[in-house]
Amino acid sequence: MAKMEVKTSLLDDMIGVGDMVLLEPLNEDSFINNLKKRFDHNEVYTYIGSVVISINPYRSLPIYTPEKVEEYRNRNFYELSPHIFALSDEAYRSLRDQDKDQCILITGESGAGKTEASKLVMSYVAAVCGKGAEVNQVKEQLLQSNPVLEAFGNAKTVRNDNSSRFGKYMDIEFDFKGDPLGGVISNYLLEKSRVVKQPRGERNFHIFYQILSGASEEFLCKLKLERDFSRYNYLGLDSAKVNGVDDASNFRTVRNAMQIVGFMDHETQSVFEVVAAVLKLGNIEFKPESRANGLDESKIKDKNELKEICELTGIDQSVLERAFSFRTVEAKQEKVSTTLNVAQAYYARDALAKNLYSRLFSWLVTRINESIKAQTKVRKKVMGVLDIYGFEIFEDNSFEQFIINYCNEKLQQIFIELTLKEEQEEYIREGIEWTNIEYFNNAIICDLIENNQTGILAMLDEECLRPGTVTDDTFLEKLNQVCATHQHFESRMSKCSRFLNDTSLPHSCFRIQHYAGKVMYQVEGFVDKNNDLLYRDLSQAMWKANHSLIKALFPEGNPAKINLKRPPTAGSQFKASVATLMKNLQTKNPNYIRCIKPNDKKAAHIFNDALVCHQIRYLGLLENVRVRRAGYAFRQAYEPCLERYKMLCKQTWPHWRGPARAGVEVLFDELGIPEEEFSFGRSKIFIRNPRTLFKLEDLRKQRLEDLATLIEKIYRGWKCRTRFLLMKNSQIVIASWVRRYAQQKRYQKIKSSAIIVQSYIRGWKARKLLRELKHLKRCNEAATIIAAYWHGTQARGELRRLKEEARNKHAIAVIWACWLGYKVRREYRKFFRANAGRKIYEFTLQRLMQKYFLEMKKKMPSLSPIDKNWPARPYLFLDSTHKELRRIFHLWRCKKYRDQFTDQQKLIYEEKLEASELFKDKKALYPASVGQPFQGAYLEISENPKYKKLKDAVDEKIIIAEVVNKINRANGKATSRIFLLTKNNVLLADQKNGTIKSEVPLGDVTKVSMSSQNDGFFAVHLKEGSEAATKGDFLLSSDHLIEMATKLYRTTLSQTKQKLNIEISDEFLVQFKQDKVCVKFIQGSQKNGNIPTCKRKNNRLLEVAVP
Repeated sequence: MAKMEVKTSLLDDMIGVGDMVLLEPLNEDSFINNLKKRFDHNEVYTYIGSVVISINPYRSLPIYTPEKVEEYRNRNFYELSPHIFALSDEAYRSLRDQDKDQCILITGESGAGKTEASKLVMSYVAAVCGKGAEVNQVKEQLLQSNPVLEAFGNAKTVRNDNSSRFGKYMDIEFDFKGDPLGGVISNYLLEKSRVVKQPRGERNFHIFYQILSGASEEFLCKLKLERDFSRYNYLGLDSAKVNGVDDASNFRTVRNAMQIVGFMDHETQSVFEVVAAVLKLGNIEFKPESRANGLDESKIKDKNELKEICELTGIDQSVLERAFSFRTVEAKQEKVSTTLNVAQAYYARDALAKNLYSRLFSWLVTRINESIKAQTKVRKKVMGVLDIYGFEIFEDNSFEQFIINYCNEKLQQIFIELTLKEEQEEYIREGIEWTNIEYFNNAIICDLIENNQTGILAMLDEECLRPGTVTDDTFLEKLNQVCATHQHFESRMSKCSRFLNDTSLPHSCFRIQHYAGKVMYQVEGFVDKNNDLLYRDLSQAMWKANHSLIKALFPEGNPAKINLKRPPTAGSQFKASVATLMKNLQTKNPNYIRCIKPNDKKAAHIFNDALVCHQIRYLGLLENVRVRRAGYAFRQAYEPCLERYKMLCKQTWPHWRGPARAGVEVLFDELGIPEEEFSFGRSKIFIRNPRTLFKLEDLRKQRLEDLATLIEKIYRGWKCRTRFLLMKNSQIVIASWVRRYAQQKRYQKIKSSAIIVQSYIRGWKARKLLRELKHLKRCNEAATIIAAYWHGTQARGELRRLKEEARNKHAIAVIWACWLGYKVRREYRKFFRANAGRKIYEFTLQRLMQKYFLEMKKKMPSLSPIDKNWPARPYLFLDSTHKELRRIFHLWRCKKYRDQFTDQQKLIYEEKLEASELFKDKKALYPASVGQPFQGAYLEISENPKYKKLKDAVDEKIIIAEVVNKINRANGKATSRIFLLTKNNVLLADQKNGTIKSEVPLGDVTKVSMSSQNDGFFAVHLKEGSEAATKGDFLLSSDHLIEMATKLYRTTLSQTKQKLNIEISDEFLVQFKQDKVCVKFIQGSQKNGNIPTCKRKNNRLLEVAVP
């Protein structure tokens, strides 16, 4: 079986060009065509040097399996086909082996697959790093933080069903072995405006839909929510359901992930309560009211929603209601309270919802960081993963897009700087002369936005802090004054005359020429979104909540820590965060993943050239290729280069004995490649033009074909020689086998002939011996017969003689007896007549008695006490004797039977005897119980784990354990209970969990009542005034009534020395608390077959129908 070809370079079996640096010719069309060709063949990854381009396939591909992980593990970056695993492995090995901190920057627009790319990076690192219980726990917590953040920070948009609406940067910390210790997550600019309003065709954050779809009815009731999406104003209904998304299953995943990350149960409950409160805030509506002074104020229409929010958050309803209606402004020592109109009230409501959700998200990130942070204080290696929103150009671009694009400008700036720096460092490291590379430096655009004096963000902050009337128009006017002359700023209201007649630029907009293209921003909302104000009254109301989480989210609401200074604006906060991020990234070795979305339909197998072209432009990929190709397009270490191309030179093929660099020099000299096309570094060969590399590849391909032909020729010759030798050896073997077969056949023939001759000779000798033996046997038999006849004749003669002699002796004895009898009769003849009758009678009677006893001995019955057979009386005068003898024999065999009993059997028969005395001929149920042994323990309490609690509570020996039905006095219905009788108590316990419901000392049991009919109902009467009698007597039903009553009677008699009264009557009274109820038994047909039923007739009568 042929082995699969092992790839040793991305140039092997390459579809299109795997590394764009090698693309010829290099232009936009060839770039797109190469991506499309690879995309059509399911090759979604392409390199630009060490940068990975990732195209979202919108379907699952079999390229992320554990086998793929092992394939890319510890392999050179350019050794295999382009893959995100190759970049992940390169970054991880550099961190582990070279002690270099790494960062992986993932950029691209919404729907391009940034989130999935970050998951793949983290899953690969988790798969290849160390094992162990603690390490696995850290890896699991790091991976499970993703579902939590996605649920609270991701939403469905028109471009992406799982769009990240926040930027995330995670630092994963490793020890010196490369095992993960923990991590730290930073979040940037959550799109909190989505909480209160979503564009058409989009959804709110996932968590709202997941709670309503996946939470149980009981949990929703605790959160005061309903499952219907249409009940909540903050949820867009046109896209509430997303195809292929199971919100209920995702909710269970999120709860499980929160548990794995380390959230406590009360923390999880608090988080969902805050989410429910945000959802219900959208249902608060206001109505206008006029005051006496002519001012308008707002009032809440329906206070039920407000009441439920206050119950969830623990806020005083009046405090929150006032915060929605009034605003308090503090200046130095003065406080001024003003009413809010309806528009201001709605603004306050939405501001509270946005702030509440935004702060909750920040708290979640902080809480996750507490769980996943490294516990040790040893020096750590760090790998950062940045998953942040890409460059955004919409029809209507506002403050959010401005901030996002500013962040991408900074990332592009650091990308170009670090790429050039990496190139320069490699050239210097290899001793190659560095030539200056011209490129577009977007620092001028960054300065336009972030300059502390004249930057757009500085102007926006200055306008927000300025006293007087501040609007978006005044902000635009200020921009027109300060930035009018900037070459990347455009506005129709500016002093620059070239834009006055530009109809594509509205008066209320300004345009910035970013590195990725021109973007027009609607100035409306800039001031409000930058201010991001929350009225102090609402902050203080939140701080007063009894809800610990909400109180922690609003520390500025604490009156003791009141601060009159204006809080920092959203723009300044984001600018500081970006500056910190850039500083952090510059300390690490960068790795880049550029994500591209192939189409807007989120469909597989569709490649939209125009859309991809737009993304290539704003990602600056062509410029990246040009920067990489400005010096040398391709570089490779000497060893793999020599290994790959050594077959092109006779001196290096098949083995080169010297240094690898010398071999490469000989190889290139032999091939005649111009010296200006390559340079020799310290450890790598640098090739300037991709055409040179492709020429080498073509020569290698041709040489491989020649080598394959040579190998095929040698193989065929070897195969023919091998076949000839095999046939020759086979002929020799066959000939030897044929000769052996012929000799074997001849030998077998001679052997069979000898065996036949031997068998005939042995047969003849055996027959001769048999004849001799038969003759000898006949002679012996004849002698034996003759001797037998002779001995028989002698014996018969002797027998006749002995018989004759015996007859003679008998005759003498008879004659002598007759003579003696005659003499006696003559002597006593005179006495015979007087006593003859009495003597004859006594003799006759004695003979009859003797005959009677001998016959009785033969006809005696069995020793079974229940055997009633007895021989018939032969004579009338023996009647009394016959009866007495029968009685004595029965007593004797009963004693013999009793002597066989064990102590346990004796106890059972004593109980049976007691039951007979109590119930025989009194209770119709008694005959059926006679043949049933009394078992006592009908429940395996000690062996059933369900009754462990009951077993532990009862420390006495259990005499009887049985399931009975306790009759409810209110309606006559039965409830299953466990009836336990111990040495001192009667107990009733719950059948399901074994909980003891009642415990009655035997001394408090006064009487047991039951009917005379064929039913199992009985009443246990308790002593009046006792503690057990507070709830009244027990009316019970059992399938083993006779056994239970008998054991209760005997146990009570044993403990109290008093007989328990057993009352058998078809009507008796039962005490139920303060009332006495009559229980009456009647005959009647039953719907349930032969089962007695109990029915409450009135307050004083319970009627039991017995079949």
